[in-house]
Amino acid sequence: MSGAVKLAIVDYGIGNLRSAEKALLRVGADARLTSVAADIAAADGVVLPGVGNFGACMMALRADGLDGVVLKVVESGVSFLGICVGMQMLFDRSNESPSVPGLGVIAGEVELLPATVKRPQMQWNRLTTNSGSYLFNGLDDQPWVYLVHSYHCVPSVETATIASCEYGISVSCAVQQNNVTATQFHPEKSGAAGLQILHNWTSQVASRR
Repeated sequence: MSGAVKLAIVDYGIGNLRSAEKALLRVGADARLTSVAADIAAADGVVLPGVGNFGACMMALRADGLDGVVLKVVESGVSFLGICVGMQMLFDRSNESPSVPGLGVIAGEVELLPATVKRPQMQWNRLTTNSGSYLFNGLDDQPWVYLVHSYHCVPSVETATIASCEYGISVSCAVQQNNVTATQFHPEKSGAAGLQILHNWTSQVASRR
């Protein structure tokens, strides 16, 4: 990587903000938490983490006016990464908070995991990666990653999913659409595989500068 990429981690007061920042620093990025619109807009890449309740995360993002900033960044073509609820927020809506609209960047909904499995899924699970996405360069076809979630994303376009795992059903674990990439799993908690994924994403950000 030629020079550290400047990454803005959207700070809206909720989410795995510090752990995401630390992991991105470990892979050589100049990653900083910020809620300043100008700093987010000026970054080489933008990261939206999230944990907990979909509605609470969306309302916190909107309360700070950062939803509009995120949408402008996405529309501008800047590399964007959503993590966990940060992935779910990119969708149209979630059954967890039906009255709270999502960002609508990726068409589809967020649904509760089936009653036949323990909720939340709080464990390591194997990904199936058969898309050829750059995100999984240097990894085998079924890397182990760490997930904590009760809801899962259902993209309207099946080809948006670049990795999945089995948990009673096939769960969409990573999506990619134009400049937007997102993971249901926590790369910052997924050991060496997670760091490789973050390295791959930051390398892609660097290549697009």
